[in-house]
Amino acid sequence: MKLFRMAAVLVMLAGPAYAQMPNINLMQDGPSKSPEEKAAEAERDKAYKETLKKIPDSKASNDPWGGMRSDPPKQPAAKASAATSAPKKKSGTAAN
Repeated sequence: MKLFRMAAVLVMLAGPAYAQMPNINLMQDGPSKSPEEKAAEAERDKAYKETLKKIPDSKASNDPWGGMRSDPPKQPAAKASAATSAPKKKSGTAAN
């Protein structure tokens, strides 16, 4: 039983150290592409770029509620000058 406990302690101590080991990949990258595969990939890329050029540019706004909104009303200059003059006094009581 004592041997079993010692083995368990060793495993528990070795676990974190094993998790910190670097991941070393000794295998080379996959096999290189053949000339036919490279030509096929270049052709696919060329076709993809040509289809991207065919997509029209969106020049108009896509806002369905755009016609429902109105411009904010513009205040005349006379009203603006009255607002900058003496502030109005409040009438009544301020009991909240």
